[in-house]
Amino acid sequence: MGRYRTAAVTAAAVSAACVWLSSCSRTREALPARPTGVPIVLKTPLGLPPVAVPPDNPPTAGTVALGERLFLSTLLSADHSISCASCHKPERGFVDGTQFSSGIGGKKGDRNAPSARNAAYYQRLFWDGRAGSLEEQAPGPMTNPVEMAHTPAGIERDLSADSSWRKEFEQAFGPAPAGESPVSMGRIAAALASYERTLVRGKSAFDRYWFGGDKRALTPEAARGFEVFRNPGKGNCVACHVMDSKYALFTDNRFHNLGTGMNAEGELTDLGRYKVTRHEGDQGAFRTPSLRDVAGTAPYMHDGSLKTLKEVVDFYVGGGNANPHRDKLIKPLTHLSGPERASLVAFLEALTGEDAP
Repeated sequence: MGRYRTAAVTAAAVSAACVWLSSCSRTREALPARPTGVPIVLKTPLGLPPVAVPPDNPPTAGTVALGERLFLSTLLSADHSISCASCHKPERGFVDGTQFSSGIGGKKGDRNAPSARNAAYYQRLFWDGRAGSLEEQAPGPMTNPVEMAHTPAGIERDLSADSSWRKEFEQAFGPAPAGESPVSMGRIAAALASYERTLVRGKSAFDRYWFGGDKRALTPEAARGFEVFRNPGKGNCVACHVMDSKYALFTDNRFHNLGTGMNAEGELTDLGRYKVTRHEGDQGAFRTPSLRDVAGTAPYMHDGSLKTLKEVVDFYVGGGNANPHRDKLIKPLTHLSGPERASLVAFLEALTGEDAP
């Protein structure tokens, strides 16, 4: 599903994930998660490449519609109080604007919920990259005890109780064997992933300026900010928020330690990617987020500790927070003048785009 906020990985969460994987291995044999409808072409706006689609889950009108309904449904949470859209509000750019989102019973994790927009372009999902696809990511928040706290069997039961859900799953994936429900976790994950692949945003003022050749699309200040952004001797932001000759994802899909989330003693409070890989160099490293639509997705960083884009720029000007694992690419930018810092913010604001067709 569409929620990307995660609490620290607990034993209970890992156990729930294992239960889901076991459930999937059983249900997929009897209930294929491959759609039965005609695949549709996902159109992408200026500035973005085609969306990669797994061969076993091509999007169809049926799975995308089902995925959107699932994204908005509170039946995916144990007490039916929250949905994916509770933390990823469509009307707010698929974020909720809080430092830490609330799970069932008001429980809070310790990582910020980034936008679900353009998540289709991430090679690894979650801040620590523990999921390798949208299909793999989807069940995580549903079974996380701090978030939706449900179980695979419970979700299948709650959805199957409504004939309209059963009918929509059959239309999207085909009927189930006699006596069985057409609802399965594998199909739920496939539908959510197909819907999320449609949440693509591009054709920003920057895209029209750089890829469309409209030199009037950016304000003079934003254009100066772009030069600061890409100049190795200035901001050198493109070292991690990369661009290509024909499109710009504004992420390198890698993990970096910036020194965010440190306590008063100078210790990392969240080990990030290290929890997944156990590689010493991954301590405190988190996935590089895309900068598209960044002006509307505050607060920033994995812990939601920075409230404005100005604070983010100032954080980088200071070189992040020193620690033994800070990325070598992070260096102080104190040479940037006040006007250059302001122009960099103006450029980031010019990355606000439009929905895909």
